[in-house]
Amino acid sequence: MGAMSGALYNTEILRLATAIPHQQRLDQPQASAERRSPVCGSRITVDVSMDPEGRVAALGQEVRACALGQASAALMGGHAIGRSVDELANARDALTAFLAGERDDPGDWPGLGIFAPARPHKARHASIRLAFEAVAEAAARASEAVA
Repeated sequence: MGAMSGALYNTEILRLATAIPHQQRLDQPQASAERRSPVCGSRITVDVSMDPEGRVAALGQEVRACALGQASAALMGGHAIGRSVDELANARDALTAFLAGERDDPGDWPGLGIFAPARPHKARHASIRLAFEAVAEAAARASEAVA
């Protein structure tokens, strides 16, 4: 792997991977979603409860993932509270397009630029997207349940 793995698994990614917020499943979530990466076996489950304005009020996650998936879960978990369904979907879509090389920036979600070195490594994209896919799905389900 050599120099490439150093860029892919940089200090910031490894730091984030050890500092995942909300690593406790919610007792009574309004909705949950699980995402798996068949490539590496990573799995992330996200629970959410929404407030009356349709924003994330409570978040829980169970993260069984590689360092990239853990770092992504840390960034998602650190900024998901207070976000709307649309904001979460937009963050997921921006991250997906950024990784695929379809846009030059990862959107306005804080910290996602650290995944730039992973862009050429398509096999890693799924694990990076897991947390954002799961939270967007869970929030959408919770909003439907409330509506």
